[in-house]
Amino acid sequence: MENTKVENVLIVGSGPAGLTAAVYSARANLQPLMIEGEEAGGQLMITTDVENYPGFDHGVSGPELVAVMRKQAERFGTRFITRNVTAIDFSKRPFKVSVGKDQYLANSLIITTGASAKWLGIPSEKKYMNRGVSACATCDGAFFKNVEVGVIGGGDTAMEEANFLTRFASKVYVIHRRDSFRASKIMAERTMKNPKIEVIWNSEVTEVHGDEKVMNAVTLKDTVTGETHQKKLQGLFLAIGHKPNTDLFKGVLDLNEAGYIKTKPGSTYTNVEGVFAAGDVQDHVYRQAVTAAGTGCMAAIDAERWLEGHG
Repeated sequence: MENTKVENVLIVGSGPAGLTAAVYSARANLQPLMIEGEEAGGQLMITTDVENYPGFDHGVSGPELVAVMRKQAERFGTRFITRNVTAIDFSKRPFKVSVGKDQYLANSLIITTGASAKWLGIPSEKKYMNRGVSACATCDGAFFKNVEVGVIGGGDTAMEEANFLTRFASKVYVIHRRDSFRASKIMAERTMKNPKIEVIWNSEVTEVHGDEKVMNAVTLKDTVTGETHQKKLQGLFLAIGHKPNTDLFKGVLDLNEAGYIKTKPGSTYTNVEGVFAAGDVQDHVYRQAVTAAGTGCMAAIDAERWLEGHG
């Protein structure tokens, strides 16, 4: 089914970037349509407590924050389709957005499909997600005061997270499967010199253990000898990277080496006229709900001005 109505703004994705873009677009009377996806809300939906989002003095759960944002966007007239986009035709305007057999037309697109943290892929890791296992030290570090935690990874992100966690944890173990870091020299040296950090080389986590409520230990496997042993830890942070959700846009939108959408400096403009990108799908540096919301606001304003300029 091809809908003959041409939308002013069609938003693909529904985390804080998309929902903020929806609020601003709707208030500008652009009547946005959001295709939010079957797993709507983005990474906030797997975040238990958000204590660093302005306006919530006692904190808020990730799903609650998404629900409040969605209600606000809906209040101003945003329409929602809770399905996944399967294809987009960028070749001419109006753009064609396919959702299965249905097609939607739009004069402008705002892409806010986000990024997904890379996980180890073991069942126990999922079991203790948000119960000791996290992929964001900045988000969750303050919950781990005076306990011993582990950080998995060997790049700059792992070094940053380990050093950040020493503000709270009594001891931080960096668990790396090789015998040297791939992090920059300055970050690796900072980690090695920190008295609260100890590096466990040539090791990988093969199991996360705990009780009904929280994790309390991991199984470590020596990548050289194959030997295993348990180590008591109250927290485990994964810092093995993120994957931007950009498979739909390969070959059309300019992406960087890691697959994030490139936007023109100081804006949310992509290389395709009328297509804008916001949130973690184009931000590989900050990756916070509040920065995603900020770029969502930028994208809505950019799209509104672009539409005005094009009649």
